[in-house]
Amino acid sequence: MSTDSIKEALGKNLREARLDKRMTQEGVADAIGSTVNYYAKIERGKSIPSLQMLEKLCEVLDKTATELAEF
Repeated sequence: MSTDSIKEALGKNLREARLDKRMTQEGVADAIGSTVNYYAKIERGKSIPSLQMLEKLCEVLDKTATELAEF
């Protein structure tokens, strides 16, 4: 399992969770204390969040880290 495949799966799952919650990228970024650009990079699979940021994403999107990282 490569880092790229993990980033891609995380990004896809984040996008699905965000849309399920009817949130914008800006709304999620504000809720986690991030910029929209940084959050968008995570969602596109171009960046991976820190554990602290992942914890915030889990809280905001009502998902576990395992759910967000599922393939």
